[in-house]
Amino acid sequence: MKTIKTFAKTFALAALLSATAFAGAEAHMTFLNKEATQETTILAMLQLPHGCDGKATTEVRVKLPEGFVFAKPQPKAGWELEVIKGDYQKTYDNHGDKVKTGAVEIRWKNGNLSDDFYDTFVIQGKVSGVEAGTSLAFPVIQMCGDAVAAWDQVAKDGSDPHGMKNPAPLLKIVAGDSHGHDHDMAGMDMSGMAAAVPAGETVKAGDLEISGGFAKAMLPGQPVGGGFLTVKNSGQTNDRLVSVTSPVSGEVQIHAMETKDNVMRMRQLKDGIAIAAGETVKLEPGNLHLMFQKVKTPFKQGDTVPVTLTFEKAGKVDLVLQVLSAQGK
Repeated sequence: MKTIKTFAKTFALAALLSATAFAGAEAHMTFLNKEATQETTILAMLQLPHGCDGKATTEVRVKLPEGFVFAKPQPKAGWELEVIKGDYQKTYDNHGDKVKTGAVEIRWKNGNLSDDFYDTFVIQGKVSGVEAGTSLAFPVIQMCGDAVAAWDQVAKDGSDPHGMKNPAPLLKIVAGDSHGHDHDMAGMDMSGMAAAVPAGETVKAGDLEISGGFAKAMLPGQPVGGGFLTVKNSGQTNDRLVSVTSPVSGEVQIHAMETKDNVMRMRQLKDGIAIAAGETVKLEPGNLHLMFQKVKTPFKQGDTVPVTLTFEKAGKVDLVLQVLSAQGK
């Protein structure tokens, strides 16, 4: 029998963390990939098997353990994304840069995943400074409106976690090769790193010039992709990018990413993007971007992605995006 406690939304997160949830091994939240190699960048795929005692899941919060660093979550269609940043306990090397802060918690919010379905929540990150044989625990809070399930129990060293009612999902760390290189997996990289100048075409529509269009390569089976471009308005009249469509995806949304008080959030811009007279607007990683939802075939480096941009005044404009690597190069 599954049990769930219900809490008022105003309770502190600390109280939520003590909530009991479901019993039975079949109900546990786990990782699809249960092992990770030392000093590698991986895609940690968290499996959410059901809702809260029949209720739809509306929010998933994942706390990241020390040793899982440089984390970047994969956006999900119909969910808002919030990345909470903080200090690491020690300093990590990121291709020569010494990094002391980064994502410490990921929240997918305001979704609606029916109890009749399951889903995965994916986080890209690097396993660094962790001994082989160690298991990293990722405490998870699953929220279904007012109902809350806490998957946060962590076994003490040497004890068996299988007897726990609410175990935190675990990644077992295994030994890597002796070279110590970081083998990045192709995934969606929404970082603010500057991308190489793409070979996308330039298209003019009235006073607008659209250039530098590119998309990032995706993993097989990944349903969401990112697209970027630059719009220059040389005229004296304001315009607006209202919507975007593409035959290769079920929907294309216009998104913005912003960081405030050390918290990074992504939100859909349902009213589009204003293109002021005499201004240039860049859609680039870590900022404004296109989000391709329900992609039919994952984008591969070297391919092209056709899109149709609809502007308030300039009308419809067809554009082809070049698919670069997952790092935008």
